[in-house]
Amino acid sequence: MKFLANSGLPGVLTCLCALSLTVSAQSAADDIQFPKTIAWSAYPTGTGGYSQAVAIGNILQREYSTNLRVIPGRNDVSRLATLRAERVHFSAGGSESVYAQEGVLNFASKIWGPQPVRAMLSNYSDACSYSIATAADANIRSMADMKGKRMTFVQGAPSLNNATAALLAYANLTWDDVIPVEVGGYNGSIDAVLNDRADAAGGACNSPPFLRIEASPRGLRWPELPHEDPEAVARVRARLPWYVPHMAVEGPTISGDGIQVFSSAYPFLVALAETDDTLVYSMVKVMLEHFDEYKGNAPGANGWAVDRQKFDQAFVPYHPGAIRYFKEIGVWSEAAEKINQANLHRQQVLQDAWQSYLPNAPEGYQAFEEGWLQAREAALETAGLITLGEGL
Repeated sequence: MKFLANSGLPGVLTCLCALSLTVSAQSAADDIQFPKTIAWSAYPTGTGGYSQAVAIGNILQREYSTNLRVIPGRNDVSRLATLRAERVHFSAGGSESVYAQEGVLNFASKIWGPQPVRAMLSNYSDACSYSIATAADANIRSMADMKGKRMTFVQGAPSLNNATAALLAYANLTWDDVIPVEVGGYNGSIDAVLNDRADAAGGACNSPPFLRIEASPRGLRWPELPHEDPEAVARVRARLPWYVPHMAVEGPTISGDGIQVFSSAYPFLVALAETDDTLVYSMVKVMLEHFDEYKGNAPGANGWAVDRQKFDQAFVPYHPGAIRYFKEIGVWSEAAEKINQANLHRQQVLQDAWQSYLPNAPEGYQAFEEGWLQAREAALETAGLITLGEGL
């Protein structure tokens, strides 16, 4: 695999033999081929993403004699670092894949830069990918009520923290309007609320750890973000264009009538550009053809359905192996291909800008990052492409 990084670092990292990307074991189905062990990085144990990976792993073991090893990563960087180091074949995370593509936030550093990520499948569940859960005793009934409250800030998790910033923008608030409480990981956010160190934490609406807050003396409440306010919706989407208005009907304390929130793909299953085509094709095919067998076995697993794939809202190009299967089942349209080509072009603009920036880049960490973000924005503007919201 090829990675874009400082030219002084090795471009290819030695992978574990047990996780070789060579497709070596062929299943009973002639066109589905897997190695003996497949590895994913995912959110930590106990989260919806981890539980879904385990449910899919049961199918792989039973039907294809393939083991799925799920490596939990407590933050965005750790989940994608294992993918880049070839310790896992795929990553089932969230918006961090977009940030890695863009080379922003924690991925603006010299050892990262824009990465050639490729989409495989998106999960749009009946819950939501990210919203702000609050302790009921904190009296937060709307996003405006977050002003002056204690909000968890997850170290090394730019996708979570920027999603919080986007949702705060709904009420014209920023991180300066709340009290950040630094925590070391996703589960640490939950603990901070339980221990009364924080009033609110972000995450997927159906994420199991929120059950702990619901059952605690503090109780759980989800402030809604009504979609009827077009200016508020526009402020959220200006920062995160891959987030869309969504009605969540699944999660602790959420009734069948649902709540108005925003959502994006979570988990978002990705590979890298040079990941083996047959392996990607096989993974996508198995996940869709066996969907009915695992959709009820983990919270939010129903979001992997083929009719929930939003090709028209994609912001990351799809892997050719995935496209091959989508074409076979007739769901890949000309419009999807046009969007995919545009996303490939965006990645190329970003990677060309990175390669042009590196030779004369400043050495200091802060100077390097500031210079890169300026070069990135200039390259995107020259190409007539959006630069993303403030702070990216």
